[in-house]
Amino acid sequence: MSGISPSAAALYSRVEKVIPAIEWPAFTDDIDAILQLKRERNAVILAHNYQTPEIFHCVADIVGDSLALARKAMDVEADVIVLAGVHFMAETAKLLSPGKTVLIPDMGAGCSLADSITPEDVRLMRQRHPGVPIVTYVNTSAAVKAESDICCTSGNAKAVVESLGVPRVIMLPDEYLARNIAAQTDVEIIAWKGHCEVHERFTPEDIRELRAAHPGVTVLAHPECPPEVVAEADFAGSTAAMSDYVGTEKPARVVLMTECSMSDNVAVDHPDVEFIRPCNLCPHMKRITLGNIRTALEQMHHQVTIEPELSARARLAVERMLAV
Repeated sequence: MSGISPSAAALYSRVEKVIPAIEWPAFTDDIDAILQLKRERNAVILAHNYQTPEIFHCVADIVGDSLALARKAMDVEADVIVLAGVHFMAETAKLLSPGKTVLIPDMGAGCSLADSITPEDVRLMRQRHPGVPIVTYVNTSAAVKAESDICCTSGNAKAVVESLGVPRVIMLPDEYLARNIAAQTDVEIIAWKGHCEVHERFTPEDIRELRAAHPGVTVLAHPECPPEVVAEADFAGSTAAMSDYVGTEKPARVVLMTECSMSDNVAVDHPDVEFIRPCNLCPHMKRITLGNIRTALEQMHHQVTIEPELSARARLAVERMLAV
């Protein structure tokens, strides 16, 4: 590739199936700069599965779903963590690595689900249901986690709920995740009314239309989807579980009912699988770009800070989850 550094040219081989060659030169200056800045700052980039391929496959050091990033953040040997994801993920990284500088490239990268509940809401739920433990999805602010007993992710929610050994729990804030987990356990689950703006838009009719248009397609759904969507799917699981399913089962044709970039990122590792892509875009995830990752490292700005007393309580809820 003329005018492109050898390192950037080599990286293109990772994403050539999902990024057209004509678009690649637009990314290479930022990629080269980010790779250099990581060395200078002793920095690592943690990227969620919903990041675009040029971030996920070309500059990230650690990738995965919320649980994987939470676990790996604890063992990162670096001075600086850049969280290519949304704000609650950056807060979680800071909770688990309080001595490190944690940057988020865009402070506006929020989450509709996290915004659906406040610490005051959690305290009100405790008053309404005294003695019932509160399981809080990691897709929440540190302030909400601090009011909780234990956290969970979509990948370990059932295990967390059942680990408490009680007949009833409160599960916040995703109503659909709570209902989907309730269908898998004898534990009674009291749900909140929060929803993910990406996953709540999928419908059973979407799946039926996909099956009609693409005979034999295997449908994988995220558990933040409505229960009737999960019921229509062939498999439901976290983003990590969906990726593992594709790698293990090798369906000839598959559709992932989740955020748009997920299919691109999984497709890179499975060129023999045909991916059908009727996805929903997360506007918050898409606020993270190579450009603002580069700027964050250049200027060391958008540092994530959490008040110490709140941090200690929130970290305890996350650590209890990681111990399950």
